[in-house]
Amino acid sequence: MAADPLVVSVPDPEYAEALADLDGVDALVWDMEGPHPRGAEIRLAVMPYMTKLRLADVTPGLDSLEVVQLQSAGYEHFVDDLPDGVTLCNAAGVHDASTAELALTLVLASIREIPAFAASQARSTWEPLRLRSSLADRRVLVVGYGQIGRAIVRRLEPFEVAITVVASRARAGDDLVPHVHGIDELPDLLPDQDVVVVIVPLTDATRGLFDAQMLGRMRDGALLVNVARGAVVDTDALVEACSSGRLRAALDVTDPEPLPEGHPLWTAPGVLITPHVGGATEAMRPRAIALVRRQVEALRSGARVDNAVAGPLSAP
Repeated sequence: MAADPLVVSVPDPEYAEALADLDGVDALVWDMEGPHPRGAEIRLAVMPYMTKLRLADVTPGLDSLEVVQLQSAGYEHFVDDLPDGVTLCNAAGVHDASTAELALTLVLASIREIPAFAASQARSTWEPLRLRSSLADRRVLVVGYGQIGRAIVRRLEPFEVAITVVASRARAGDDLVPHVHGIDELPDLLPDQDVVVVIVPLTDATRGLFDAQMLGRMRDGALLVNVARGAVVDTDALVEACSSGRLRAALDVTDPEPLPEGHPLWTAPGVLITPHVGGATEAMRPRAIALVRRQVEALRSGARVDNAVAGPLSAP
């Protein structure tokens, strides 16, 4: 007698097509906007990307659920609603290329004054020649040295910069950097940096990490690039530092988010804002689909799923 199929839910048909050749797998397309008629059979559920849904909205009735797969690297909004016995997996690795690309774009756009040139173009104004800033020879600090942090460092290397990295704990370096500094060293490292790129997860330890005191440690004219989470930076303190002209900022994330119309961060001098689009590129899709396929194959074979961040399978 054939075993029951492994029933998984995916947010759109492209994911289902990618799983169609797997024997014993039944992929159901479900956007989670309403209950699924076969919800009680679903063992792995893939959340839609950038969803505002909460697990408490979608998990009732999923009596067989074992794994919830996110399409984002961040997962802090989902942990509190995770049902007992269910494992939560994030999308670590899916957004490395896209987010690192945007981090580098924000650094270059800010240092090379691209927003000012775009404004001049809109006015049909030719900017007079003058000596302008360059990324070359700058000192760059990457705060957060996980997979995305490494991807950022890898892309920065050809630009002839001096790179320093910080992680939660000090450790030996790797093929990219000679040494990884601990987060406790951050206050002493900041005064020497021209560019600070933030790519830490949002936790109790990192919420408000860049407060007025920490921003005050940054050298005059330095650039803060936040591609992590908005709440890692104290928004009021950042507005004050940028409004005075002491710091510049390039932000893919803000607190609050979305940034309300009329918020002073929109018009603070030296601030460049993108609307949380770091991972949202064509590069994300094939990587997300490949991750979902690996997770389904692991669950089907009884192997351990990847990227477990909460729940029973997240324990070492």
